[in-house]
Amino acid sequence: MRRGEKPVNIIVTEPIQVEALDLDAQGIARLAPNEEEIIQGQGGKVIFIQGALPTERVTYVITRDKARFSKAKVLDILKPAVFRAEPKCKAFGVCGGCTMQHLDIRAQVAMKQRVLEDDLQHIAKVKPLEILRPMGGPTWEYRHRARLSVVNRSIKKGTVLIGFHEGKSAYVADMTACEILPKHVSDLLPELRKLVMGLSIVDRMPQIEIAVGEPEDPNDPSKSKPVTALVFRNLLPLTPEDEQQLRDFADEHQVWIWLQPKGIETVTPFYPETGKLCYRLPEFEIEMPFKPTDFTQVNHMMNRALVSRAIRLLEVESSDRVLDLFCGIGNFTLPLARKAQQVLGIEGLETLTNRANANAEHNGLAKQVSFMQSDLFEVTPETIASWGKAERWLMDPPREGALEICRSLAQLQLMKSDLLPKRIVYVSCNPKTLARDVEILCHEAGYILSSAGIVNMFPHTSHVESMAVFDLAKSH
Repeated sequence: MRRGEKPVNIIVTEPIQVEALDLDAQGIARLAPNEEEIIQGQGGKVIFIQGALPTERVTYVITRDKARFSKAKVLDILKPAVFRAEPKCKAFGVCGGCTMQHLDIRAQVAMKQRVLEDDLQHIAKVKPLEILRPMGGPTWEYRHRARLSVVNRSIKKGTVLIGFHEGKSAYVADMTACEILPKHVSDLLPELRKLVMGLSIVDRMPQIEIAVGEPEDPNDPSKSKPVTALVFRNLLPLTPEDEQQLRDFADEHQVWIWLQPKGIETVTPFYPETGKLCYRLPEFEIEMPFKPTDFTQVNHMMNRALVSRAIRLLEVESSDRVLDLFCGIGNFTLPLARKAQQVLGIEGLETLTNRANANAEHNGLAKQVSFMQSDLFEVTPETIASWGKAERWLMDPPREGALEICRSLAQLQLMKSDLLPKRIVYVSCNPKTLARDVEILCHEAGYILSSAGIVNMFPHTSHVESMAVFDLAKSH
């Protein structure tokens, strides 16, 4: 609710039919138009109903009332949808993290595919020549990275709250388990409450970041458990008693504790002093060490499938030179180096570029791959020329997309440049910015959208990950 708005709590017992679902998993219904709306040629008022699904008849409680729409939550479901599912998480409806748990996973995938296709059609005015089969994987216990908020608002109850934020709220959900975290991490939530409550800086530890890596050595029984790192954001120095409590916690629960007293550059291991946090891509014989605050995909199993499909779709030949833009720590770059003659990975952050170089050394690929730091949101045709010619590109931008890169490719098309790659595989985490970039690539830069489809990287959430393949038109 926005500041200045008065809360409402209007119970509506007149049933309404739910027609659609938005990406926040709110059912969309519409009231019958009144006389004035009919005269003006308008439809009736739209009601967004939390907890309702398409085809359902429901009663509801209005929680926010505006002139053109209302926000509401379900009161009673009179006719449930056939694709309704029983939410697994006890915090569902309060925690803002997994808004689609009440929707069958197959329906979630279909909805995300429709979102992608609709955005491509309405924003880019393009339809892929082929719709790729949706990619799916584990639907629970899949999230290997998470940032938990810590709030000390329950001192009178003798506890703190540690978890994700409530839906569109600054408040932290009261949760003692999380079904999308690995079980051993979920089980730590109540124990973390006890730990933080016992620290002298209970009011000055606002965040705990979690990163789960693969076992240090799957073939060694003593090192065959996943490595779990916890980064405590400590705004004040720890006392000797605090430090001992953290060590005891690490020993008891077999976790690796890191501290972050200031900015991200201050993240350092605390106890034990050394360890090994990594994920692996067995198909390409790649092991990727990372720090707990490095950007990595949260879903390790789906990341393996994503990398495999992307490289397969790129159709890399052993004689090719390939560019990997927004390369991060080398998630696609190093597997590509197993297939291509030479790969250049380009990343905007120096810390990630350094990490990528170290990973290339770690995997014996320093001769086949190189990395450079460059601002990929400030790109011109001259910038692309400085990268050198490459027949194939892979792009994995953040939510902002790759606007300036696509605009520069359009300029190169006007110049009849031979720097245009023949094939681009674009991995996207935002279908709207993807569609915006598709419009430029297909209508200005001379590319055909050969295929596109979704990757269900984040089940039960509204996040839409997708992949698109572009081929340079033969007339170029």
